[in-house]
Amino acid sequence: MDDATEDVLGAVGPRLRALRRERGITLAELAATTGVSESTLSRLESGRRRATLELLLPLARTYGVPLDDLVGAPPTGDPRIHLKPVRRFGMTFVPLSRRPGGVHAFKMIIPARAEPLEPVPQTHEGFEWLYVLSGRLRLVLGERDLALPAGEAAEFDTSVPHWLGSSDGGAVELLVLFGLHGVRAHVRGGAHASGH
Repeated sequence: MDDATEDVLGAVGPRLRALRRERGITLAELAATTGVSESTLSRLESGRRRATLELLLPLARTYGVPLDDLVGAPPTGDPRIHLKPVRRFGMTFVPLSRRPGGVHAFKMIIPARAEPLEPVPQTHEGFEWLYVLSGRLRLVLGERDLALPAGEAAEFDTSVPHWLGSSDGGAVELLVLFGLHGVRAHVRGGAHASGH
């Protein structure tokens, strides 16, 4: 095995320990979640046990991170991301993030329509943050009916009945951050965040 591979494998244990501590998880809790014994996890973190796919896959699932993040794999191949748009409810969603768990980012495109659609509010688990890139968005949220021009943002709990469409019949493009289980976008900026 070459030195570069040894270096990558040697860094796995400390990376796993740091990730576990960052998440505030004990070895016992991690063992219960992954099905890997506490002693094996301890040896893996200390470098006394070689990382294997069989050990790393349940850890990647538990932490909700790509396997590459656990091993610190060097970048390889083509760095471009090939986005695959998805069409739902007459709209186009372009995924901008690919990692499992956490907050998911999408570019959403609502096509122009000659006849406005009748809002049909939906609910689901999660929390959504959106930013209008172009056009005028109509956001029906519970009893509220809002028009958001380009440059405006909104955030809401998706358990509240909601519907997105065009406010004036024109096309609308927006950036959407969506998280399950109460995961929210954290926005910082302005004088209050810097303490000035």
